[in-house]
Amino acid sequence: MRILQLTPGTGSFYCGTCVRDNALVTELRRQGHDALLVPLYLPAILDEPAATPKMPILFGGINVYLQQKSRLFRRTPRWVDRLFDGEGLLRQVASRAGMTSARELGELTLSTLRGEEGKQLKELERLVEWLRTEGRPDVVCLSNILLLGLARRIREGTGAAVVCTLQGEDSFLDSLPEPERTQAWDTLAERARDVDAFVAVSRYYGDLMQERAKLPPARVHTVHCGITLEGYEERSEPPTVPTVGYLARLSRLKGLERLVSAYEILRERNRVPGLRLHAAGTMTAADEPFVAGLQERLAAQGYGNEVEFRPNLEREEKIAFLRGLSVFSVPTTYGESFGLYLLEAMAAGVPVVQPRHAAFPEVLKATGGGLLCGPDDSGALAAGLESLLLDPEQARRLGNTGREAVHSRFSATMMARGVLEVFDRARKRAVSLAA
Repeated sequence: MRILQLTPGTGSFYCGTCVRDNALVTELRRQGHDALLVPLYLPAILDEPAATPKMPILFGGINVYLQQKSRLFRRTPRWVDRLFDGEGLLRQVASRAGMTSARELGELTLSTLRGEEGKQLKELERLVEWLRTEGRPDVVCLSNILLLGLARRIREGTGAAVVCTLQGEDSFLDSLPEPERTQAWDTLAERARDVDAFVAVSRYYGDLMQERAKLPPARVHTVHCGITLEGYEERSEPPTVPTVGYLARLSRLKGLERLVSAYEILRERNRVPGLRLHAAGTMTAADEPFVAGLQERLAAQGYGNEVEFRPNLEREEKIAFLRGLSVFSVPTTYGESFGLYLLEAMAAGVPVVQPRHAAFPEVLKATGGGLLCGPDDSGALAAGLESLLLDPEQARRLGNTGREAVHSRFSATMMARGVLEVFDRARKRAVSLAA
């Protein structure tokens, strides 16, 4: 099967969506399919080898922005557009935070969702032309629902089935200003008719988006995330120094401040001698003031030497980091669609403690690799962490259970099998509609 995965890149930091999509395409290729990962907007930043290196960046972020702002750039020749699609320039632009206002972001999002009716028609036609000239695909998979505006022209121009992954877009849409927020949700409901199937990364998130975007229930399928397991060797013993760990973007939304509060509670109780807190993950320029504030707060209490912040780890560093943890938590403040970091921690044999909301109950029920605690409650989180720190046998049991579940049921291989089943259904639907 010829499969094209269209995934927006970040240009400057690691992204769980990019990692998940790259692992999927890598596994599809290993299984013999002609699959390509094509970056949109910005270069994809990965901590694993790219499934298909040296791919062109389509729907380039600078051109998309300029075409939103000025009619002139909607008529420029291709040689001019190429000047703005250089990877180096796109990376430079991506590293600068706060380049657009909330209002501009809302207008741009709405325009791209409108597809051929939006201001980025020239970029959309170039994308469809590239898909045709590179060999017509059987399936085109959109990485998230924010790309739904591409679907109609892709189907018309290539005859391919179009599949869309659902993996955490609602929080971004809800952050848009009005009236663009409501208009964007309404546009999604209308554009969903152009998609043959949706792949939700959890049942929780599939149900949520089915309701909010008015998606046809029969076309929403759940396929849990999977990860590449090379390098996740079994550890013989837990770390000698009790360590609470975190691996996600170093931001308030991911719950890092709540975890710091839970750590402060544990230190005040002082039932776990020598306790440490290690936090790692993506840190953008916009995150630096937040992290610096946490460091100052911890230092003022005398905990500065006990806490480490390690931004932007490579894959080998990430696995080594996880193997040095006693217990793991990313207590997000929003409705996480899955949480790829949970699979990474459990693959390393580390038990997790997560708030009882969003996809976390579903993931922990499926893996058995940790405990749930009350949401939005640093005290409850501290109690859950402490229970495992004070009971090494339970921690080891949960860690082993989680590791076995991830290695047997949450690998990239298992994810690819589930996604291929959805692709087959989507192809049959597309063929029947064309007949």
